[in-house]
Amino acid sequence: MENKTTRAVTRGINHVGLTVPDLQQATEFLQAALDAKFVYDGLTCDDDPLKGADAERQLGLTSGSMMIKQRLLRIGNGPNVELFEFISKDQVKPVRVQDYGWNHISLYVDDINYAIERVKAAGGKFLSEVHENSRHEDTENNAGVYFYTPWGSLVELQSIPNGYYYPDDSEAKIWVPES
Repeated sequence: MENKTTRAVTRGINHVGLTVPDLQQATEFLQAALDAKFVYDGLTCDDDPLKGADAERQLGLTSGSMMIKQRLLRIGNGPNVELFEFISKDQVKPVRVQDYGWNHISLYVDDINYAIERVKAAGGKFLSEVHENSRHEDTENNAGVYFYTPWGSLVELQSIPNGYYYPDDSEAKIWVPES
């Protein structure tokens, strides 16, 4: 009998990258609105910008673009958020939910009304009132709502205090941050 070792392809999401127009302003918003915690700066104004042919090739940047700041934050018990500030002649606004590509992050909250107050006070703009979540998330007292950050990125607040339910062919259960 052959001895097979099972290796996971991934252990989970390490971080989500987010390009912002002003790294310090974005940091202050995320700290005030969502209790983000500073982890480290990977690139500051005191460092040389990340630019040139190697950076363009490695990061898929357009010619002449340069990263001038990079910071890692932690929001609660989940993936880290990596903030970037670039100088580029080719920047565009963030994608919307209907656009191709990664379009939002969702943050699990225990008290959605408190989270909404914090986000509003910090300058976030909500798209609607709190609404129920979709199938498999629509247990009692569930709630969700989307908001835009001051720079236009889409974030969802979600609370599902009575858990999820799963179809028979489900291969895994949803990861929920520990409290």
